[in-house]
Amino acid sequence: MFRINSTSIFIGSLLFCLSSLAQGAIDYHMTVAQDGTAEYKSIQAAIDNAKAFVDKPITIQIKNGIYHEKVHVYEWTPKLTFVGESVEHTIIRYGDHFNKLNIGRNSTFHTPTLQVDGNDFHAYNLTVENTAGEVGQAVAVAVNADRVLFDNVKLLGNQDTLYVTGEGKRSYFKNCYVEGTTDFIFGGGTAVFDHCTIHAKSNSYITAASTPEKIPYGLVFIDSKLTAAEGVSEVYLGRPWREFAKTVFINTQIDAPIVAKGWDDWSKPNAHNTTFYAEYASKGKGANTKQRVSWSHQLSEEQAALYTLKMILGRAPLPLWYQTR
Repeated sequence: MFRINSTSIFIGSLLFCLSSLAQGAIDYHMTVAQDGTAEYKSIQAAIDNAKAFVDKPITIQIKNGIYHEKVHVYEWTPKLTFVGESVEHTIIRYGDHFNKLNIGRNSTFHTPTLQVDGNDFHAYNLTVENTAGEVGQAVAVAVNADRVLFDNVKLLGNQDTLYVTGEGKRSYFKNCYVEGTTDFIFGGGTAVFDHCTIHAKSNSYITAASTPEKIPYGLVFIDSKLTAAEGVSEVYLGRPWREFAKTVFINTQIDAPIVAKGWDDWSKPNAHNTTFYAEYASKGKGANTKQRVSWSHQLSEEQAALYTLKMILGRAPLPLWYQTR
């Protein structure tokens, strides 16, 4: 008869438990270095090894280097934080664009260099770039998640640089730099740009909001600056991708040559009655607010008081998720 030794049972059970603990261990801090001096050489490799649906944030420290890769933060990997070593030298770069992919009329949405689908994503001190050039739609960053924070980040591209989407989903850009040519900040998400520099590289449109009808806030710029490249002479604040677009500029330094009428209706006359385009206390050479289109708004002090971070983003419990480090 085959007999099992009790000592063997104990040792086997111990080994099984140790193995299970090792497999179940969660790494809450990962490091990526393009030169191979860290545990991961690519950002995506670190994400792919992150625990799904974690209980607390996982930080991915990204050392200086140029990371030539498409990066996808999955819906099942929420609470990820990217911390770059420096905004100047920690660069995520790729060059997909509409015509390169050519997979149908929605090719634009497959082009992002960085796609964020996981809630509670934070990014600090890095640059994300779409390097396709002036070849049409080419997204650098796409955000389809809630409670997303970018702090001291550069977003570089041309047409469609930054896409923020998701009905009622909120993102917050603090001390960021965003550049592009046409509709380079667009989408239906709620996004606040706080002390950001928005840089127009061509005679075109800065924003193309598609805010859903019942969402109170769309794209909001607070204490930010609008600039333009040399030779640029006619820039619009925005046009409506969808008819209920909402875009508001609060205390904006307008150094870019914004056309006097400010806004365009994208050949959608019905949008005159459905959009909400507004400014409060704009200043600078592009602040020709008395000549804006009649269907835009100049906010009163009382109306502008509704555009605070707490009002726009503050549905989360304390501590407020959009507070920066």
